[in-house]
Amino acid sequence: MEEIFKKEKEFYIPFFNRLPVVFERGEGCWLFDCNGKKYLDLVAGIACVSVGYSHPEFIAKVTEQLKKLVHVSNLYYTTPQLDLAEKLKKITGLSKFFFSNSGTEAVEGALKIARKVTGKKKFIALENSFHGRTMGALSVTWKEKFRKPFEPLISPVEFCKFNDIQDFEKKADEETAAVIIEPIQGESGVYEVNKDFIKAIFEKREELGFVVIFDEVQTGFGRTGRWFAKEHFGYEPDIMTMAKAMASGIPMGGIGVKDEIAEKIEFSEHGSTFGGNPLACSASIATIEIIEKENLVENAEKVGEYLKKRLEELEFDPRGKGLMLGFDLDGKYKNKAVEIVKECLKKGLILNYTSENTIRLVPPLILKKEEVDYAYEILKSVFS
Repeated sequence: MEEIFKKEKEFYIPFFNRLPVVFERGEGCWLFDCNGKKYLDLVAGIACVSVGYSHPEFIAKVTEQLKKLVHVSNLYYTTPQLDLAEKLKKITGLSKFFFSNSGTEAVEGALKIARKVTGKKKFIALENSFHGRTMGALSVTWKEKFRKPFEPLISPVEFCKFNDIQDFEKKADEETAAVIIEPIQGESGVYEVNKDFIKAIFEKREELGFVVIFDEVQTGFGRTGRWFAKEHFGYEPDIMTMAKAMASGIPMGGIGVKDEIAEKIEFSEHGSTFGGNPLACSASIATIEIIEKENLVENAEKVGEYLKKRLEELEFDPRGKGLMLGFDLDGKYKNKAVEIVKECLKKGLILNYTSENTIRLVPPLILKKEEVDYAYEILKSVFS
């Protein structure tokens, strides 16, 4: 491993603060490092590897497409792209789709569409939001440490206090193009937007004529025990972004819109070289088919409840839905999330921290109860 660490210092831009492990392969919910040590993964590439590692049906579908056609250009038709769009219409309730390579690209496209269809400029996002690291997505991301080095960013943008209807109603006005929200904030530590707040947004939308963007990059494709987190709230966004679990680890993002939005979009107003290429689209189709066949949306809900119960037995107060959970540390462990994650890693359990005091769990959707029990025993030993 020391040789690999040395190579990174010599050749790689150090944007990441990495943990001291080199992973070589995965199987199911488990990863194996370069020395053959086995780890239970409760992070899944940060909510990406939805059907687990080395799923045989996923590998077969992607390999079949790899042998036929990887990329050709969006100047031509390809069937996987259109087949995926048709499949997404059935599971999202939205009408038309465009594909990108990542979640941040999907957000960029959504912001552009919002400005185009409304003719307005202003965006409203929530405090503690995270929507990506490119310039537009970064502009609607709350945390100053992400934004400050790259200002001036896109404007005008206003940040509304989380779940604060009065603050939202003060900031929403005739100049508002879009309100963008994560139904459950992930990067901030797994916090749910409440139903009354969502209702207030949609009521104001009718009055002021802005569009509502749901950023479901992290919450989509079964993560919360529903295909998409919007189903917990009973409201349909005008625009929805998606990525992460969309192709179970293959880089893939997407934008879904209602018909009335699609009708206002014109030729050549957006594009992507690699977005929606045959390989990524086939990977996404395979992912959706496996989720359907193996009832992984239901599994996320059921095993997520069991995981929450086991965390409560350890006297944590977990929040979130399905297999998207977060909890804070207190007592002698307060602000020691980094140390806890490192200690669990030594014992064969992969966790994620979103702050010095918050742990996030976003495992593969195939997680089993016995694997939750395995995690419980390691956590119990670490917090004893």
